[in-house]
Amino acid sequence: MSLSIRNQIPGTVTGITPGAVMATVKVRLNGGQDITAAITLESAEELGLAAGTAVRALVKSTEVSLATAPVEGLSIRNQLPGTVTDVATGGAMASVKIAVDGGELTSAITKDAVTDLDLTAGTPVVALIKSTEISLATA
Repeated sequence: MSLSIRNQIPGTVTGITPGAVMATVKVRLNGGQDITAAITLESAEELGLAAGTAVRALVKSTEVSLATAPVEGLSIRNQLPGTVTDVATGGAMASVKIAVDGGELTSAITKDAVTDLDLTAGTPVVALIKSTEISLATA
């Protein structure tokens, strides 16, 4: 299956916390970072997720926000440090590629945000991703 989702990072499930409808799934990415995905309990069961299951974390580029330093006092669970490798700007929007341990992320943000944050190749950033915006796929 081919997907338009640019961000597909491999990892391994390290734990699942089931709820009545939703489950939080902890994933250790191949680069060593830990992330949390919030998915439906039904999906977790249908995928057969358990500790040790190989997965791909899928995130649309429009759901990856950027900061120039770690952010405290924020409900966003996933903060992945990285370095900007490329910035492509258009009239209103920009595509920012970020090297993170074990892979690469793409963030679609406004051209104004790129300017305000002074993002260029080599800029250290933190990719912010809400757990509800991470989908999981099994191999």
